Amino acid sequence: MLPRGRPRALGAAALLLLLLLLLIGFFLLGWDPECERLEPDGRAGDLGCSRCPLTPRVPSDGRLRGASALHGDPLAGHGVHNHSACNPQPPLPPKCELLHVAIVCAGYNSSREVITLVKSMLFYRRNPLHLHLVTDTVARNILETLFRTWMVPALGPQISWIPNKHYSGLYGLMKLVLPGVLPPGLTRVIVLDTDVTFASDIAELWALFAHFSDKQVIGLVENQSDWYLGNLWKNHRPWPALGRGFNTGVILLLLDQLRQVGWEQMWKLTARRELLTLTATSLADQDIFNAVIKERPELLQPLPCVWNLQLSDHTLAERCYSEAADLKVIHWNSPKKVRVKNKHAEFFRNFYLTFLGYDGNLLRRELFGCPSQPPPEAEQLQRALAQLDEEDACFEFRQQRLTVHRVHITFLPHKPPPPRPHDVTLVAQLSMDRLQMLEALCRHWPGPMSLALYLTDAEAQQFLHFVEASPVLSARQDVAYHVVYREGPLYPVNQLRNVALAQALTPYVFLSDIDFLPAYSLYDYLRASIEQLELGGRRKAALVVPAFETLRYRFSFPSSKAELLALLDAGSLYTFRYHEWPQGHAPTDYARWREAQAPYRVQWAADYEPYVVVPRDCPRYDPRFVGFGWNKVAHIVELDAQEFELLVLPEAFTIHLPHAPSLDISRFRSSSAYRDCLQALKEEFHQDLSRRYGAAALKYLTALQQPRSPA
Repeated sequence: MLPRGRPRALGAAALLLLLLLLLIGFFLLGWDPECERLEPDGRAGDLGCSRCPLTPRVPSDGRLRGASALHGDPLAGHGVHNHSACNPQPPLPPKCELLHVAIVCAGYNSSREVITLVKSMLFYRRNPLHLHLVTDTVARNILETLFRTWMVPALGPQISWIPNKHYSGLYGLMKLVLPGVLPPGLTRVIVLDTDVTFASDIAELWALFAHFSDKQVIGLVENQSDWYLGNLWKNHRPWPALGRGFNTGVILLLLDQLRQVGWEQMWKLTARRELLTLTATSLADQDIFNAVIKERPELLQPLPCVWNLQLSDHTLAERCYSEAADLKVIHWNSPKKVRVKNKHAEFFRNFYLTFLGYDGNLLRRELFGCPSQPPPEAEQLQRALAQLDEEDACFEFRQQRLTVHRVHITFLPHKPPPPRPHDVTLVAQLSMDRLQMLEALCRHWPGPMSLALYLTDAEAQQFLHFVEASPVLSARQDVAYHVVYREGPLYPVNQLRNVALAQALTPYVFLSDIDFLPAYSLYDYLRASIEQLELGGRRKAALVVPAFETLRYRFSFPSSKAELLALLDAGSLYTFRYHEWPQGHAPTDYARWREAQAPYRVQWAADYEPYVVVPRDCPRYDPRFVGFGWNKVAHIVELDAQEFELLVLPEAFTIHLPHAPSLDISRFRSSSAYRDCLQALKEEFHQDLSRRYGAAALKYLTALQQPRSPA
């Protein structure tokens, strides 16, 4: 028989086990005592958080773990309170509500950074976005072109009066004046730095406006370093801030209420007072925002730390998250950017690189269920594409011609040449497999260049690193590189030429190809020839630069016409493509050029395609010619139809270097269907010439009388 006390002991153990199981269950289900409150009738009521997070990964008050224990609560005693440990999740905005985002962007580098930011926003977003871009002239020129082909608007006021030494430059202060420069009817906006990357839907961030009280007008995440505590190094004197201060890489602004409280006067008075003892801002607008919040903490709504995970040199960001699912916005707020070192640097770097190389064409998707009026050019494009016959053997040629490519002009920092009346820009286009030509070209041509590169998003970054690693290329600030992002199966050669031609800034252009090296003296010789021939008036002339080629990969480049003729006689050089396509350059009359001492005029002939120097406002290339064949021939026909003289220069020359054949020329050689499509494009081109020039276009029919091997 069991002792009397045993059942009682077993019952107590069972009760303890039950309580333990209940506690484990409550933890797994996300129970939190702070998720309950008492209703007036004494019943437990829900705060509206429905269920707390499964694990207490992210402090919902937006502050770093342990911050208050280390340094005291910076908001204590100021009437500002953070959210409870289980903050109610505000509802997302309606599916088709327009979300407004303001981005300050200045200069070439920021114009590249903003693309990665926009990609990350578009990837996750479920709402239509309106971007308010506050730019300088450089960024505006770049982004207007980019967003015209990517359908995003632009805006550009400026400010310049507050001394500033922040690495982002003067435009690091523009966020202070946004309530005054953004449209008066705009009531709320998310403000972003260009060096942030989204890991979540921006609508979740927009939803946090619901937490603002009547007095709160600015939403910020706490600064995730000890910068404002002033203890990073000896004699470090930061601007005043509340505790650790707050970072302005991500801001929520209630614009109408900021205007009502006199924000402009408020921050200017604070800045002027602090500048009496502090000679400049160190962290641009962030210093001034923090100084104002120090005085007026009731204006602030703290945001959860995951909405601005700051990867600075002294970051404490690892206190904010415990797994990747916590992340919402990653902020590269160090001058080192992705090279900054921190605990999980490789993870964050790979996340950023994913968007950096992501094909932006894939983000042109519409939002289902949210009808919007496309721009007129988009409607015209859709109508033109709808008229194409997919059963047409030449469908891909016609589709490629209509393709609108994203274009990023001046992809790298560029210093425009000073205005000179006879200056010449070399214009060319290339793809990734011709990058190796750039250094040699820069050595041969000391003047300005405008080059269009046909690249994927990932290749554009490889190109950037290629230039940065090259002492020759990185030293040249007068070379403008324009990235045209790849789309479609055929090489859009004439579209690329038109992009490079449109961005030339000098009165004249030398229309070349990337696999040609000009004579070392050609740049100076062309400028002198333009002046001597008095081409600045009404005289319309195309100056022909005779083309040659070598079949040798190792080749001693001639320094003069005499040396070139010696190499020609020795069989080391040839007139360009005389074996395969003699009619392409025969009208140049190389025999006459050997003896010429002065420029001489030649007549247009069928299939003539010389390399020429023309005024910048010359006719554009015909975009219907994609892939290989007749792309330059058609342009010379257009010049002749517009009565340009063809003048051969006696001391000029350019030499083609050998290389592997392109994919398009291989297709041309192997496919009769490809050649048939090219012939069809020629016939359509001549029909268009006849409509524009009438009887004067009849002579060009000879170019179509018999199919030949086009260049």
